[in-house]
Amino acid sequence: MLARWQRQCGMALELRLLGRDRSLVLIVGLSAVLACSSGDSGDGFTGFGSLSTTATAGDGDGDPAETSGDGDSDTGNEDCGDGIVQAGEECDLGTQNSESGQCTPNCFIASCGDGYVYEGFEECDDGNPSNTDECVSGCKLATCGDGFVHDGVEICDDANDDPADGCNSMCLPGECGDGILQDGEQCDDGNSETSDECPACQLAFCGDGYIQAGVEACDDGNTASDDACTHPFCEPATCGDGIVWTGVEECDDNNLDDDDACPSSCIPASCGDGFKQTGVEECDDGNNVSEDGCDAMCFAECDGDIVVDDWNGYTYFKVPVMGAMTDPNIAQACSDCGLATPCAATAGCNYNDNICLQTNNEPSCGNPMQALSQLLCNNGNPGSCMALWGVYQYMGNNWNGGCGAEQNSWCSQGNNQNNKFALCVLP
Repeated sequence: MLARWQRQCGMALELRLLGRDRSLVLIVGLSAVLACSSGDSGDGFTGFGSLSTTATAGDGDGDPAETSGDGDSDTGNEDCGDGIVQAGEECDLGTQNSESGQCTPNCFIASCGDGYVYEGFEECDDGNPSNTDECVSGCKLATCGDGFVHDGVEICDDANDDPADGCNSMCLPGECGDGILQDGEQCDDGNSETSDECPACQLAFCGDGYIQAGVEACDDGNTASDDACTHPFCEPATCGDGIVWTGVEECDDNNLDDDDACPSSCIPASCGDGFKQTGVEECDDGNNVSEDGCDAMCFAECDGDIVVDDWNGYTYFKVPVMGAMTDPNIAQACSDCGLATPCAATAGCNYNDNICLQTNNEPSCGNPMQALSQLLCNNGNPGSCMALWGVYQYMGNNWNGGCGAEQNSWCSQGNNQNNKFALCVLP
């Protein structure tokens, strides 16, 4: 009986499980409690994990068991799938070998990179070590934030979901206008508009080169105040703003007064510029010609004649006027001689203004020079008083020029008369 068992099972039963880096040899002696079938070869052995191995029959000579039973040292490639682990195989589950299982169709234990997706353990397996395609290290499907840049899909991937570190949560490089505050940005309002409070992802300020709508009228990208766009308010340079515009203005005293050292032309006052500088010039007719009422030194050439001396404390003159007898020309002629322009009547008359001097010598509004005519010619009509012929009363810019006395005509319209005389008064 024992001899028969030995012939069928051999003196020893050797099971060999070959792995990638190891081999396991299990020798079971006669004293082991085993049940051996009556067949010619051993049945399947499933004691190592989930891999099923099959014992090969020995020949009773004490040598290690042969891998195929035929002694020809086959590699096992042809026999992969027969359920027996042959040389060159890591496993063989027979019909259970699977592309998605633990033992692959080529009898290797499933591993990442073998080209087979091990179900439940791998998400993908493309059989290559590249981390720039759809299947990356660890056989994971490529995703934004895995630390690998997916060619053609991602531009960056820094292995985190921090949107402010240069690579945002969509694996796109952070840029101005994406609405995410990146390093180096003072602000990011999610647009490329340069006329709001956050142009070019920097807080808007005068001198940044961007015109902020509703706040700045100009912005030339610098903080200079002497060019066409002043600083710090980003307003266009103008004469009278108090800032000398280089190359355009010679002076700027922050006002538009024409009687000071820097008139509204922003060119220093000078004789002949047409502006009478208070305390310096007696007149200025816009030229440097003498014998025209204002000489080349801006002194008045006044050849006016006295009409009446000391009338209630005032001396009246008639002064030549060059040009039309308009109210402005009448007032200027008086001023050029250092004289004032008398008001047409007492206070409240609509022909008075803030330019004329109130003498209270003419009581009747609307009857200019009537009291003066009575004083000089003993009658009430200036048109009949030869001493007043050609003389025009200032009317406060509220009539058709000055009101003039001509022979047999009273209140001739000054706008239609030229080169007559202005009625002036010396306090």
